[in-house]
Amino acid sequence: MRIILTLLSFFTIVISTFSQSFTLKGRVTDAENGDPIPFANVVVKGTTIGTVCDFDGFYSLKLSKKIDSLSSIYIGYQMRTKKVNGPENQTINFQLKEAGIELNEVVIKPGENPAWPILRQVVLNKDFNDKRALISYEYEAYNKLEVDIDKISEKFKKKRIIKKIQNVLDSIGKATGEDGKPILPFFISESISKYYYNKDPEQQKEQIEKTKISGLGMSEGETVSQIIGSSFQDYNFYRNWLNIVNKDFVSPIADGWRIYYDYVLEDSTEKNGDWIYRIEVTPKRAQDLAFRGSIWINRSDWALERVDLYISKEANINFIDKIKIQQELKKTTAGPYLPLKNRVTIDISNLNKNWAGMIAKFYTSTKDYVVNKPMNNKFFQKPIELLEDVGKSDEIFWANRRHDSLSVTEKNVFKMIDTVRKIPAVKTYVEIVNILVNGNKRIGKIDYGPYLNTYGWNNIEGHRVRLGFKTNHYFSKKWIFGGYGAYGFTDTRIKYGFEVNRILSRKRWAAIGFEHKYDLEQLALIDNSLATNGLFFAFTRLGDLTRTRPYYSEVSKITFTKEIAKGLNINLQGYVWSFRPERGFFSFAYFNDPFHGQPGSDQSISTQFRTTEFSCELKYGKDETFIENENRRISLGAIQWPILTFKYTAGVKGILKSDLNFHKLQFSAVQFIRYGLLGMGKVSLTAGITPSTVPYPILRAHLGNQTYFTNLSAFNMMQFFEFVSDRFASVNYQHNFEGLLLNSLPLVKKLKLRFVAQGNILMGDVSRKNKELIPDKVGEQKIQGFTSLDPTKPYAEVGYGVENIFRILRIDFFHRLTYLDNPGARKFGAKVTVQFKL
Repeated sequence: MRIILTLLSFFTIVISTFSQSFTLKGRVTDAENGDPIPFANVVVKGTTIGTVCDFDGFYSLKLSKKIDSLSSIYIGYQMRTKKVNGPENQTINFQLKEAGIELNEVVIKPGENPAWPILRQVVLNKDFNDKRALISYEYEAYNKLEVDIDKISEKFKKKRIIKKIQNVLDSIGKATGEDGKPILPFFISESISKYYYNKDPEQQKEQIEKTKISGLGMSEGETVSQIIGSSFQDYNFYRNWLNIVNKDFVSPIADGWRIYYDYVLEDSTEKNGDWIYRIEVTPKRAQDLAFRGSIWINRSDWALERVDLYISKEANINFIDKIKIQQELKKTTAGPYLPLKNRVTIDISNLNKNWAGMIAKFYTSTKDYVVNKPMNNKFFQKPIELLEDVGKSDEIFWANRRHDSLSVTEKNVFKMIDTVRKIPAVKTYVEIVNILVNGNKRIGKIDYGPYLNTYGWNNIEGHRVRLGFKTNHYFSKKWIFGGYGAYGFTDTRIKYGFEVNRILSRKRWAAIGFEHKYDLEQLALIDNSLATNGLFFAFTRLGDLTRTRPYYSEVSKITFTKEIAKGLNINLQGYVWSFRPERGFFSFAYFNDPFHGQPGSDQSISTQFRTTEFSCELKYGKDETFIENENRRISLGAIQWPILTFKYTAGVKGILKSDLNFHKLQFSAVQFIRYGLLGMGKVSLTAGITPSTVPYPILRAHLGNQTYFTNLSAFNMMQFFEFVSDRFASVNYQHNFEGLLLNSLPLVKKLKLRFVAQGNILMGDVSRKNKELIPDKVGEQKIQGFTSLDPTKPYAEVGYGVENIFRILRIDFFHRLTYLDNPGARKFGAKVTVQFKL
């Protein structure tokens, strides 16, 4: 009996104890935008009892006795406390407001900073913990991207178009939470993909299985689908420098970490038998491209386990208030860590106080890792591949394949975007923006434009009007037709052009095309592919064209383009060109039989010519990335390796009434060089030779610049058609210091100005035979010749300047160092350009 009473007493105590046990759970989010706050602390007020949120901001805290209140706090946010209603299971969500953060002075105390030994071990073990130490890896990735218009001012709300969607804005405002502010959804997408990486040789590939895309102005999703996956969301802090929004930011665990950051060991906790250190990092200079926030280090292998970092608006970046990167990493069976989850938020500032800003939110989740089982090299031929029917899926598919379910707000965003883009006023604004961005007006299967070429004026044509069109991918994904017609009211001539292109393969890109056109061209700009500045090129088409040597040109060409292997592309071309300068434009003539008689003797002279040319161009970029935009293939450039181009051209006399035989060779190399906090450089090498006797329009006319606008691909202090060469070599170097040299000057630092510099050197010459090919006179008419460089004396110019003036202007100052005695040469010049750079 006593035993029974004892047992009953024991169970009474146990039952009583467990009856008092209860669980508090919830989520901690940002009050401004509703984003989760990973790793936030949730504690019982006035005690050390608490827990830490997971990557998605969720927490769960089990308690055994009644408490009065619960608090949530995190670095950079104001603490918030909420009342707890008795000892019962309940959900308590926190919305934290950002706190103004002031930079505190780092106090130097005797002895070593306790964070430094930890950082030394982290750097010492980087090569072991970095995912690039794996022979290969692959995983499934789920990516989510949302872009919203936020920070909507009262004046912006009163705009007519915003009033028309006010009901949508109000419903979104309620969906953001009790402290949320209204936002206007602009774009949202999801994708499921498989990502592959091989170490030797270093290659990567992403197979995008399915995408779901909804956005204002998005007519289809194939182009967007290629840039929303994991290939563009790689944030590896084991690298010394991370490229974000096309700028290099120094990692908190870079090799030279003490040069860039201050560190404070904030906390150490035990997790599954391992000690985890939380270290706060702060840039030594607020304007540097560096991070601030917290990193978590696992002492068992000195590896990064968590990252919660941000870049504040004090950094020298335009149009951005903050960039936040949160990351959780997982150890693989082979040892190195792979990112388990990434969340990146880019907060774009208001252009002015009466407008609105934007916020872009990227989320990536990974699973199903496979390591050290490399794929063959052929598999990586196409780095970004869209699988069949990539945009076709239903909600059942997404419910089964999403790594995380959508929040109520995210579900509403898809519906809201569909609602907003059906509003007539919104559709009109979207069309206007598309015309401004793309330069064309799309009506069904036809794009009309470009609008910039619709009207112009010059001294040859007078008022010129032009209308053009091109079919788009709605017409066909294989055939492209285009054409234009133009008319000058002074020369009263009709100009025209038409083209037909056929895409043969998209898997390994191949295309063939034919083009024919008759138009007014300029000899000084014959290689107008160098005119990368739109303002420069537009202004060379206006006004007095005499200095650029205008002529009427008729061109027919056939092109064939193919990707032979990864990074290697070939372009074959057949080209028929008629060069017919008119009297009054400029006087041109050449001896058409230079091997008979002596210059000036009674031999035939021609004032025009026709050529039939065949060319072969090979272009190699080891890590050059391409995407497909409707019916076009666009290069996104190279990251680490140079892009090399070799071109051979042969002119064949007699074919299609060609007058000339000749050979031309040209080579170029372009390389970007990253210097970290010292900025970025770009070096371009170009060399060419024409070992044939031909009239000077066949030779290389080096691109000068007599406009008011900087062109970084031209010689900015050289006059149009000042120098011609049949053999040449040039070096162009450009450097952007990213604010380094100006950050120490208070006023300049406040305005976020940046110092830029460049230098150009050109060596060249023209053979004696090519010089003697041009007569001094034909009858009484003096013939315009050309000038060439002294083979022992280079042309040289240097430039320096300041960009980011009012965030959009750049001013360059140039000094010409050689050939200062040439007629019209200027020693010094200043030029301006408009640019939008972060």
